[in-house]
Amino acid sequence: MIGRREVMTALGLLGVLPQAAAAMRAAPGKAEPFSWEALQQRAATLATKPYRAPAKVAAAAAIDYDKVGSIRFRADKTLAGGIRLFPLGRYAPMPVAINVVEGGQARRIEFSRDLFEAEEGHAAALGIAGFRAMAPGGTSDWMAFQGASYFRTAGSQDQYGLSARGLAINTGLPGREEFPDFTEFWIERTGNDAYTIYALMDGVSVTGAYRFQSRHVAGAGVEQQVSSVLNLRRDIERLGVAPATSMFWYGEGNRAAAVDWRPEIHDSDGLALLTGAGERIWRPLNNPSHDTLDSFADQAPKGFGLIQRDRNFDHYQDDGAFYDRRPNLWIQPQGDWGKGAVMLYAFPTSSETVDNIVSFWTPAAPAKAGQRLQFDYTLSWKSADPTAVAATAHVVDCWQGVAGRPGAEAIKGARKLVVDFLGDGLAGLDRQSGVTAKIDVVRGKLLSNAAYPVVGQKNRWRVTADVAPDAQGPADVRLFLTRSGRALSETVLTPIF
Repeated sequence: MIGRREVMTALGLLGVLPQAAAAMRAAPGKAEPFSWEALQQRAATLATKPYRAPAKVAAAAAIDYDKVGSIRFRADKTLAGGIRLFPLGRYAPMPVAINVVEGGQARRIEFSRDLFEAEEGHAAALGIAGFRAMAPGGTSDWMAFQGASYFRTAGSQDQYGLSARGLAINTGLPGREEFPDFTEFWIERTGNDAYTIYALMDGVSVTGAYRFQSRHVAGAGVEQQVSSVLNLRRDIERLGVAPATSMFWYGEGNRAAAVDWRPEIHDSDGLALLTGAGERIWRPLNNPSHDTLDSFADQAPKGFGLIQRDRNFDHYQDDGAFYDRRPNLWIQPQGDWGKGAVMLYAFPTSSETVDNIVSFWTPAAPAKAGQRLQFDYTLSWKSADPTAVAATAHVVDCWQGVAGRPGAEAIKGARKLVVDFLGDGLAGLDRQSGVTAKIDVVRGKLLSNAAYPVVGQKNRWRVTADVAPDAQGPADVRLFLTRSGRALSETVLTPIF
């Protein structure tokens, strides 16, 4: 985001409101007692009052994505051993309050222009939009909170990718999605590369208190123990807990969309689930032609998340965005979340700059005004795939193409699905070992299928299936490898268009 840009300063172009100028000159805030319990009470009290939308700084609209990169937080002003602040801009125009906590006392960081430095002739800072945690040495960062309730980490390979959110509300309901805001943060340093972040959420339908106990281990990734306590102002039709937001433009499964020279472009390539019953499920991501919403009913889920399994540089050929280094985000519920569903919402994109994938947990019980709900969970931002266990073969590739035998005339009205599995549990098995593919098709017909080891590849098996979607398609395919009534692989769930 840092480079040469040409822009008139937003202050000179649009002026500054008198109250904003006063805030710039404000003295540092005094210390006040702070506790997690007090934050929960504050959120509960706020929920009893009418919602008031937070004020945005109009002048921030002039500071676009490129221009905001010319404004940098001064390194000598670094807070709490490694925290630096983001300035306001067009895509983050709402000021947030930042507090530093030490010894049970919180001290507000008052905004002043000299917290930031701007390139000569470029925009000056207008306020604080969020913050990031710097890695040792101060040349890169490993965690960032900015915009609505969005946050992310750089995982184990120092590369940002997908994002998380505090909450998703009515995602996938046309014109009805809400984006509550983290309006105030309290940052407590708890060790080297470790912070507890407290946040106050406010929105039309909900207030909330959040605690993120975050720890970064160089080369291993980031883990966050999250506690969220929600207070509902009004009924919510679709409550999305532990949401993750990612981008999937195209991969090996939809090569027709590859208009860019790079072979694949995506932050994540699949949704992984570990159900309450212990079943491992893989749903390959796709870039649909219209909005889609998949629902995976479950009870007491053990884990789910958006995963980037393909980590072969040659499959992306991107030496700038490094899609092969993008982190996974795995969510592990703490306690019994009861009945509900993991949902996967996707909409079409023709660009890598648009996040078109959202996953989240939706409780089966209605979310009603006046309720207090608590969800605790762990977020793991790593490169290792938590679902790719040695004993269970996992999907490594998933293709679609014309149906029929290679070289023969294509079967009209049908598509071929090809799925490759890899796992130590397949060692020593061959075509005479009785391994088959268990395949079920909804809204379509299975025409033929086969399962066999891939020649020259260790512990790798391939399943092929010709599927004819019916008139109400797409067809939904469910398949896994089995032998003597025992599953050898995770279950693949994928649509066939």
